[in-house]
Amino acid sequence: MLPGIGVFGTAAEVRVLVPILRDKGFKIEAIWGRTICEAEEAAKELNIIFYTNKIDDVLLKKDVDLVFIFCPPHLHSQISVKALGIGKHVVCERMGLGQVDALKMVRGSQYYPSLISLVNYSLRFLPAFVDMKRRLHEEYLGPIKYVSLIDVRVQIRSLLSDKYDWLCDATMGGGVLNLIGSHIIDLVSFLIGRRATKVHGVVKTYNKMTKNVCGIRQVTAPDFCNFQMELDGGEVIVTVSILTNISSTTFLQEVLVCGRDGHLIVRNTDLFGQRNSTGKEETLFVDKDNVQTATSVNNVMPYPYINGMCKMIGALRESFIQEQSSWVKEPVQSAATFEHGLYVQAVLDAIRQSSENKTWLKVNVMSESPTNHAKIMTAARMSAVVMH
Repeated sequence: MLPGIGVFGTAAEVRVLVPILRDKGFKIEAIWGRTICEAEEAAKELNIIFYTNKIDDVLLKKDVDLVFIFCPPHLHSQISVKALGIGKHVVCERMGLGQVDALKMVRGSQYYPSLISLVNYSLRFLPAFVDMKRRLHEEYLGPIKYVSLIDVRVQIRSLLSDKYDWLCDATMGGGVLNLIGSHIIDLVSFLIGRRATKVHGVVKTYNKMTKNVCGIRQVTAPDFCNFQMELDGGEVIVTVSILTNISSTTFLQEVLVCGRDGHLIVRNTDLFGQRNSTGKEETLFVDKDNVQTATSVNNVMPYPYINGMCKMIGALRESFIQEQSSWVKEPVQSAATFEHGLYVQAVLDAIRQSSENKTWLKVNVMSESPTNHAKIMTAARMSAVVMH
């Protein structure tokens, strides 16, 4: 039996998420919005009977066993930890505002290991990347230890909404580094099983005003980032460039992996490869499900991220139906856990600091040492948000 779903958030992503969940057989039992008006509007549009602006009303609802957290990042940790503490499964869009938030989420998931706690890094489930990973480990490019370069280029429309909100504010989690860069950082470790040890980044906000955001308030969320990562276990260099300050409406994403014997490249949702021995690029996978009408949602969710999320929810469904009454992890064993999310936050923090200092920096993943525990508790008290 599939669990009942509680959704936190009313933004554009939720308009995509809810139909996908229903298509996979899940029942949406409740939706939360920042205000009661936002919650009511989303509930009517999505045909959800119960709506509220009080977090506890969703978490304590009897029929809600799994929550999807797609609300502003400053609430991610708060809702995740409380949901896990009362026995609810959690899928979170991202991992809060930094490592302090992320570590609290990790600790919450470790206290309740029988519960699902996943991050929506959906590119892991995109068929082209699943196929790319398989071919890498089958040595299409030669031994995977000889992978030398990963080059990622993303071009996307502005990620800002029509009004001033958290997407405009770097301190609230907005900007291309958090929204797109986090997926890319996670994808690299998923593909080749290696993590960043040092980073160098440039993070910029070029367009500080828009048609609807001007005057006293300005946009601080970065619309451009370029960063490099050195990975552990070898001389692998990763270069990433993400650009949004353009007028084009076309989404472009290329992920190139170079090895000893050739290269593999995913262009949007299709996979191509070339071996040095043949000197000719071949088509390895074509996404036949690519529906052009779903290319983006309010400039926030490009099609590859939608398709990946759809595949992840399908795997989640299989996990629950394999056994009538218990959580089975096998179908989603490749999903990003909260521990993966903590690593991604550490890399994001290092890239931002590198951009400020204009130098290479080591990636330090926060652990629960006594000193860090004290810092976490202090930060938690200072940033506590009263639950409504």
